[in-house]
Amino acid sequence: MRARRPPGRHRRAGDARQVTYREVIAVKEFRALWYGQGLSLLGDQLAQVALAVLVYDRTGSPLATAGVYALTYLPSILGGPLLAGLADRFARRGVMLACDLLRAALVGVMAVPGVPFWALCVLVFLVVLLSAPFSAARAALLPEVLDGDAYVIGSALQNMTNQAVQMLGFATGGALIATMGPYRALALDAATFLGSALILVSGVRRRPASGGASKPSMWSMTTSGARLVFGSPKLRTLVLFAWLCGFYILPEGIAAPYAARLADGTLPVPVITGLLMAAMPAGTVVGAFLFSRFVSPQRRLRLMGWMAMLSCAPLIVTAVRPPLAVVLAAWVLSGIGGAYQLAANAAFVQHVPAERRAQAFGLVQSGLMAVQGIGILVGGFAAERLGPEPVVALAGIAGVISAAVLAMIWTESRDKTARVPAEATA
Repeated sequence: MRARRPPGRHRRAGDARQVTYREVIAVKEFRALWYGQGLSLLGDQLAQVALAVLVYDRTGSPLATAGVYALTYLPSILGGPLLAGLADRFARRGVMLACDLLRAALVGVMAVPGVPFWALCVLVFLVVLLSAPFSAARAALLPEVLDGDAYVIGSALQNMTNQAVQMLGFATGGALIATMGPYRALALDAATFLGSALILVSGVRRRPASGGASKPSMWSMTTSGARLVFGSPKLRTLVLFAWLCGFYILPEGIAAPYAARLADGTLPVPVITGLLMAAMPAGTVVGAFLFSRFVSPQRRLRLMGWMAMLSCAPLIVTAVRPPLAVVLAAWVLSGIGGAYQLAANAAFVQHVPAERRAQAFGLVQSGLMAVQGIGILVGGFAAERLGPEPVVALAGIAGVISAAVLAMIWTESRDKTARVPAEATA
């Protein structure tokens, strides 16, 4: 009897058969990447919730709350272009291990009581900065572990897990922080980085650096990666689809002041904050499962534009100041629409050479963090003057318009690609 082919490197990229979750989970290296990412992310969520609630309790300012929340995004603007290329110059597993160990040490220092506030800010900046090469290395390594539709299913599984972890962390973070205190939460975060490093050592095999013997400078790699990503109309459109999340992530940055508006005495403000921040990740879990499991690879690309519009359209309902239940339902629906990122990510991978994936992913990730951080800052500034409800609605309107334009550009580019083979065979 012929052995069953695993959904890893031996599967052809053009294989149209849909791969099952069970096949992907059977790949040992994927499991290691999957477990390690989920573990370290869980620790991070506890700190984010505590920070948002703490700052708003002390200042009562939506702008200050959004500013501190944006601090967890902005360092990657620098780290993406300059540090992501490390994963193309050096072995990707080694880059991930080094980043995990350094982040564990930095967060361990943050967990020491009495560290000055300015030092904590510097440490937070460095920890987030190191996430850029780690994320770029992981993103570039995943297509080497899984091919074709297996890569899409694996990405969906990672995305669902990440969103589920965020949902769990946001929903329960307030209660846990109140129980264990901020310093113990930071110590737990440091331990998760160590656990991630241990999982990587035991589950991911060593691979040589993808760049070969030549080692170009970081600046030349950065400029070359920028030309690759933004020089291609198709890649440029896919990148803009990814950056569209800046519109529908904005509400998370002003969740605490929005919760204060929605509070009617039934639930405490920290609990409402956690529920709001968990709503979109919950929707993304559902959307990623349905989109990857029941939609064919070809149809995902056709639906990408419509799903992108769905990620922003539900936010418009906040303009009429609905109650908490309606807001949560709208944000969950927005998260479902965000599953279009799976199709955009898979198409992006197919058009980027393997030896340049880390730099390309790093540039995209840098822009992703930039649009989210800037969007949250702008949202906080506007919410301080207009209130959170109209700001969320305006973000939804701007996002729908942007998504519609991108959808038309994407449809036109796909039609041109489909016509070329037909004309060539005429």
